[in-house]
Parts: sequence; C-alpha cells; structure tokens
Amino acid sequence: MTWTFTDDVDVFLAAAGPSLGARPVEHTVVLSVTERLRRSGAHTYGDGDPVLGWWRGADGTVAGTLVRTPPHAALLTAVAPEAVGPLVEALGAGPDLDEVNADRDIAALLAARLPGCRTVQEQRLYRLGTLRPPSPAPEGRARAATRADRGLLVAWVRGFADATGQSTSSAEWLVDEGTERGSLTLWENGGTPVALAGRTRLPAGTVRVTLVYTPPDFRDRGYGAAVTAASSRVALAEGAAEVLLFADLANPTSNGVYLRIGYEPVADRVRLRRGT
Repeated sequence: MTWTFTDDVDVFLAAAGPSLGARPVEHTVVLSVTERLRRSGAHTYGDGDPVLGWWRGADGTVAGTLVRTPPHAALLTAVAPEAVGPLVEALGAGPDLDEVNADRDIAALLAARLPGCRTVQEQRLYRLGTLRPPSPAPEGRARAATRADRGLLVAWVRGFADATGQSTSSAEWLVDEGTERGSLTLWENGGTPVALAGRTRLPAGTVRVTLVYTPPDFRDRGYGAAVTAASSRVALAEGAAEVLLFADLANPTSNGVYLRIGYEPVADRVRLRRGT
C-alpha cells in the first residue's frame, strides 16, 4: 500500500483514470481538472508544477487520488482512511497539504494529523434529478455569451471567485475558453445581462454547472435560478448523463435555489487550511 506522485498528467491518468471514470460523480472535479491539464498544459492553472498522486490499496487497485494545481488547494477524492497517515508522512512537511479539499470524514482525519488546520469552507455536491425551471420565470431570457461580452464576463468571474474564496488567476482563461465552446450562459433582461452560469466539459458523461453569479444589484429577482436551470437544460441537450454542481453550505439561499429547481444532495466536502 503506497502513494505514488508525478507531475505528468498522462502518467497519472494511465494509473488512476479507470478508477476516476468508474465513479464520475464523485470524481467530477478531478476529471475536469485533469482534462484541462491534458488539453492546455501543466501550467494552465499557474506557474507551479502540478502534484498528482494515487494510492494503491492492499489488492493493488487505486483507492484514492490527490490533485494539486498551485495556487489551488489539494483535492483528495475517494481516499481510503488508511491512506491518510502515509499521505501526511509523505507531504505533510511541505506546502502541498497547506490547503486541502476533501470529503468530510477524510478532512476530519487530516485535521487531527496536521497541526494548525482549520475549516475555511464547507460545500455540498448536488446532482440534477428532474429539472424544474422556476415558475413563474423572471423577466428576460437566456443566451450564450459571446466574445463581445468579454469585459463583463471577466469582471463577473472575478466577482464569483472573490465571493467564493477562490483564486482569480484563471478568470481570463475561463472566459475565453468558455465563450469559444459556448459554455457560458447569460440571463438578460431588456438586453442587459443580469446573471451568469458556466459549464465544464463532458468528461465521463458528467457536466458540472459552475460560475453561477448574479451581481449584487440584480439579486433576489430569480435570475440565478433561471440561468442555472437554462445552463442545466443545455447540458442535458448536449448529452450529459449527470449534471452536477457545488454549493457553499454557508449560503442557504443558493442551496435552496438548487433544491427547488431539481438538484439533489450527494455528499459534503470540507476545505481545510493550515496557519493564518
């Protein structure tokens, strides 16, 4: 039983890819992150080299992965409890476990082993059951964002990142890539954009709705629910077997919106940070 680490996404996927693809809902973020690394290169998220690891259990099968793309938190998925101790021994003295995103049980084990850990965010993963668009719908309509919207989109993606405690370093890339493949949806009212939702690519039949953002001046009017439902509908039309999204558990409004339009809870995740 051992952890193996690499900075080569192809090596990582050769070892861990089958286990990731067998459980695509649980591994939705790892699948989309490694797809981006494969398409855009090792430094697509930042200057630091990625850290990609997998744990093999006693039977030799992969039973857990770690993906860290600096400056983002290390992402742990499907990690066996017995793998936590060896992981801390291997990486605990360096920066790779300074910030970690893990399921609730594994996060608790990590927090007990890493001095100075504190919880900075709790998220819930949702999957779409039966889509129920808001009724009555708010005024306006959905449309695909275009390059003409770039300045607005970059500002809104940065606003989303600030609101959710994420890095803004990929804002321009997310906008340019998203408009190129038509994965950014705007809700507009009277010709004025009022809300945004994005979608990931379709790895292993799953799509994740991301970047759901309504600027403060347009909130509490149903626009967020409408644009999320519209983006979800497009994902289904494009062939997604599962449509997923994450919500910050500290935001009861967004969680309530997702439940009302047909999303169902799957699992909770915790983001830990060491130090100040």
